[in-house]
Amino acid sequence: MASRILLLAFLALVCSHAIASDPSPVQDFCVADKTSHVFVNGLVCKNPKDVKADDFFLSGLDKPGDTANKLGSNVTLVNVEKIAGLNTLGISLARIDFAPYGLNPPHIHPRATEILTVLEGSIYVGFVTSNPDNRLFTRVINKGDVFVFPQGLIHFQFNYGTKNAVAIAALSSQNPGVITVANAVFGSKPPISRDVLAKAFQADEKTVDWLQAQFWMDNNN
Repeated sequence: MASRILLLAFLALVCSHAIASDPSPVQDFCVADKTSHVFVNGLVCKNPKDVKADDFFLSGLDKPGDTANKLGSNVTLVNVEKIAGLNTLGISLARIDFAPYGLNPPHIHPRATEILTVLEGSIYVGFVTSNPDNRLFTRVINKGDVFVFPQGLIHFQFNYGTKNAVAIAALSSQNPGVITVANAVFGSKPPISRDVLAKAFQADEKTVDWLQAQFWMDNNN
């Protein structure tokens, strides 16, 4: 009986690590050594003797991002590339600025759950569940409100108001990654066959050609 309980406890421990977004740290910190050419799951650690307070610090998040673009939004990501001390800690954040009617378009974070809070304005947010239901969950969130986007699900944020909006998002990975759906599908390099896209989206080939041209034009500017 005791051995069975021990086995169950061990399996629970293994499973908890298996579903974690990032590997759990096994020391106080592992500040990223960005000069290393060794490839590991994460980044190689700097010698702890060389670590400084600045390895855990970043300033400037109080400054608005430039929203003068087609989408009217700007994401300022603070991940392990910006703060080396985030390496192995399994967390990052982003500031998202929205012009009036600005959109952070449908996208996916393959390695992270996201929790978003509004600092200024009102934002229409939502996410879609996986196949076969593809259920849409949406809500308007205002200053001080919080909304969660589960890991790996398509989600979006839209400022439907006439004033600027600002939000802060926390993500459960030092490097959550982002896949913007439209960019990935219509702006892939090399491009996905228009026959494939036309059938997938039930659209004519001229429409597919036009959409691909828009994203390739943006990528080349």
